[in-house]
Amino acid sequence: MLGDYPLKGRRASEIAAHIEQGVSSGQLAPGTPLPPLRDLAVELGVNPNTVAAAYRLLRDRGVIETAGRKGSRILPRPALTTRDQIRIPVPERARDLSTGNPDPALLPDLAPALAAAAEAARAEPVLYGQSRIDPGLLELARGSFEADGLPGGPIAVASGALDTIERTLVAWLRPGDAVAVEDPGWGSLLDLLPAMGLRPLPVRLDDEGPLPDSLAAALADGARAVVVTSRAQNPTGAALGEARAAALRAVLAEYPGVLLIEDDHGHGIVDQPYRPLVGAGPRHWAVVRSAAKAYGPDLRVSVMVGDEETVGRVAGRLRLGAGWVSHLLQRTVAELWRADAAPAASVAAAYRERRDALLTELAARGIEAHGASGLNVWVPVPDETSALAALVQRGWVAAPGARYRIQSPPGLRFTVAGLDRAGAKELAGDLAAVLGTGGADTRLV
Repeated sequence: MLGDYPLKGRRASEIAAHIEQGVSSGQLAPGTPLPPLRDLAVELGVNPNTVAAAYRLLRDRGVIETAGRKGSRILPRPALTTRDQIRIPVPERARDLSTGNPDPALLPDLAPALAAAAEAARAEPVLYGQSRIDPGLLELARGSFEADGLPGGPIAVASGALDTIERTLVAWLRPGDAVAVEDPGWGSLLDLLPAMGLRPLPVRLDDEGPLPDSLAAALADGARAVVVTSRAQNPTGAALGEARAAALRAVLAEYPGVLLIEDDHGHGIVDQPYRPLVGAGPRHWAVVRSAAKAYGPDLRVSVMVGDEETVGRVAGRLRLGAGWVSHLLQRTVAELWRADAAPAASVAAAYRERRDALLTELAARGIEAHGASGLNVWVPVPDETSALAALVQRGWVAAPGARYRIQSPPGLRFTVAGLDRAGAKELAGDLAAVLGTGGADTRLV
């Protein structure tokens, strides 16, 4: 059955493992339809309930999707084949603008903060049964959230933005639930959802963030959670304006039972004000801020504030597993934050100058692009594959838009964190030559 890959197994776990092995090895391609469960049960000589249980396991692991009478199939991009596997080889002497990394030159020197954290650990070691949150980090996080007008609530610490988002989703959702996400959006989140057995519902966006009518459609279609990037949206750089935030709050007010997660990973590297959506109606909410962009991706520390029940569930589950995030890391982040080791105003100004340089050069050549905030510029193109190949020949490597898209049109993402003005001019000229007549339809939506 299934061509050259006959399915095997007597137990549900064995059948599921065999199908999963076929996906991992590439013998079962994404999109491959699976046999109806009764047909497979006859083929394997097992009870149909055994096959049904195997399919449920695979769905919960993000390997397949089931659609009732339409049957089951391998997901177009199952959890075993992440978007990061869509890589472009970087030739020698080519400039790699595909990474999404901050500029190392704008990251702070970690040595003083690490030394202070180590000295604090020597003077007062953290032992079992003590507070899971460093008091200094807690104070700084609370002050930051309060300054941005967020409702008061308990605070938790986790290992990065994606870890926090995953823990928050697990607190309320179950396999099969739908989540409204930006399209184009963060590729790691788009991978995480099917791995959790959750269904992404795309929400279109423009330079000011998600479109209210598209969010309303996703909520009407049954989304049980919404994830919104308030600024420095990856990959488009979108940032919520006040009018857009108000319109989104009005939509969310109609759905008090939905879980709202706001990802503010750009905190510390942007100069756009934070526009909160919380308080608009959803009873359960979380706002997440991480240290990765401002202080370095290897500092796996994030802080979240939310309603009491949501944070309680996240913190409780964390205690049962990892226990807590290392206080050495927490204290290091607190020291960097307290010392203003990476001044947000100057870091944001540097990234803005680099984005604006590329956007200006592209506009001068008739190529509209998007990059209101953050580290990246998004350029719509007619065909990603041909544009990528042509740019590589000219010494540039961009990130393919397929990493970030569900239904939105093709595009390329350029990380401008280390791109100077001369480089922006050269890249714009090469991109204009590649696109020929001045680019593609530039609408994100």
